[in-house]
Amino acid sequence: MHALRTAFAAIALFLVALAPLGARAQAQPAAGEAPGLEALTIVSGGTRHAFHVEVMRTPDQRAKGLMYRNYLPPDRGMLFDFGGSEPVAMWMQNTYIPLDMLFIRADGTIARIAENTEPLSTRTIPSGEPVLSVLEINGGVSRQLGIKPGDKVEHALFKR
Repeated sequence: MHALRTAFAAIALFLVALAPLGARAQAQPAAGEAPGLEALTIVSGGTRHAFHVEVMRTPDQRAKGLMYRNYLPPDRGMLFDFGGSEPVAMWMQNTYIPLDMLFIRADGTIARIAENTEPLSTRTIPSGEPVLSVLEINGGVSRQLGIKPGDKVEHALFKR
């Protein structure tokens, strides 16, 4: 019985010693996840929906986007900054998860939403008008949260 108690005590001490290491490991970004997430809020019908987004500012970043990822956490997204208002077209080549694409004007209002875009498709998805950015979130989230064209997106990008 004493040997059993000693074994349990040793295991408990081992787990306690590992706890700080585990906490540090959890604080690190997961593989493929950008460490620089930014806060973004969508205001829809008086309700505020908070997201954390990766912002793609360079042509290389925008070209890769969410390609090759198998998962996007529910409160996450990717914001594409085009640097100026222009008509844009997106696609889903090498993108494995369905997305909602929110095309956003320079004043932060949503111009158009392409819901549940088809994974791996090379079909282009046009903005329909000049936009400053596109926000990609998990497919179906816009409908689930009641987000619609005309709603307001709050992010530093729209305070220029």
